[in-house]
Amino acid sequence: MSETATLTRKADFPGLLNADGSAWHYLDSAATAQKPQAVIDAVARAIGADYATVHRGVYTRSAEMTLGYEAARRKVARFIGAAEDEIVFTRGATEAINLVAQSWGLANLKAGDRILLSLLEHHSNIVPWQLLRDRTGIEIDVCPLTEDGRIDLDTAERMLTPAHKLVAFAHVSNVLGSVLDASRAANLAHAVGAKLLLDGCQAVPRLKVDVRDLACDFYAFSGHKLYGPTGIGALWARKDILDAMPPWQGGGAMIDRVTFDKTTYAPAPQRFEAGTPAIIEAIGLGVAAEYVEAIGPDTIHAHETRLVAATREALRGMNDVRLLGPEDSAGIVSFVIDGVHPHDLGTILDEENVAIRAGHHCAQPLMDHLGVPATARASFGLYSDEDDVAALVRGIERTKRIFG
Repeated sequence: MSETATLTRKADFPGLLNADGSAWHYLDSAATAQKPQAVIDAVARAIGADYATVHRGVYTRSAEMTLGYEAARRKVARFIGAAEDEIVFTRGATEAINLVAQSWGLANLKAGDRILLSLLEHHSNIVPWQLLRDRTGIEIDVCPLTEDGRIDLDTAERMLTPAHKLVAFAHVSNVLGSVLDASRAANLAHAVGAKLLLDGCQAVPRLKVDVRDLACDFYAFSGHKLYGPTGIGALWARKDILDAMPPWQGGGAMIDRVTFDKTTYAPAPQRFEAGTPAIIEAIGLGVAAEYVEAIGPDTIHAHETRLVAATREALRGMNDVRLLGPEDSAGIVSFVIDGVHPHDLGTILDEENVAIRAGHHCAQPLMDHLGVPATARASFGLYSDEDDVAALVRGIERTKRIFG
């Protein structure tokens, strides 16, 4: 068995089998990752035998659940090189970015200020800033891409001015897999007095992330792409920034004292976690972070890099396939086939027990730039192997025969 196949740990992931026990070639991990048994077991215990509320009860099980919930915060913080009190649990990266826009953005941005985004951003890193623009009168600029699909930081350097207060970029593109030189982006932003927000959804499952080394100011990611549950994610922000941000939502758990005349608020991060939190999901995310940490993000990245190279090599031999993105894309291969709509390809591949993503991937401005309505996207996880690549290639060849 090869080194690549050994890493896959398919036995840890019950979702990779069909009901009849046959293999399901799951190549949609960029949308959502399958869950290892360790996470499934942790969630089952938390919602079953261990279940109680947190931060409220004086009884033993509530206290134990509170310890488990806060332990999950420490695990997530350690996973990205952060301090425990810099991690805000959110419903996902979308909510994390909206939190920054509606809290930090409303408090710090005004008409005439500018934000720099890029052409490859997910809608979740576009629409929140448009909503803020409509409320405050700020302006949004868009950085172009290099020929091979990376955010063009040379152009970004020329575009940035002292009027720019925030740069918000994807750490890894969810369509092209291109990896941002995040440290350089931070230097460029800070040179004009702007802050840097990174959308880390596609980075944390496949790259080693240390927010101190990246020198960013905000980092957002979702749990379900990191082999954890849905409905949970995290926002990291530098402590001084987080402490200065006003609450975004009001309710229980985020308060110090409430009267009808005045309310005072809990310190960060609790100030941003109004209401009963996603207790079960946070515990599951903590276990997922431990699971990935134990394998090693560098090991996972090397594994996925080999699969990307094998996939691109196989598709490059088909003269009617157009590959998108850079050769060294991180865990993601997007492509289009002449005369075959990605949705048709996805449907036929499903008949072959191969699951890919077909569509605009919540990146319509990027589709417009590429001149296509949609792409096919194969994305890998730590459980992917050469058999998945071979099944994908067989399915594509069958599809091409069907379409003549």
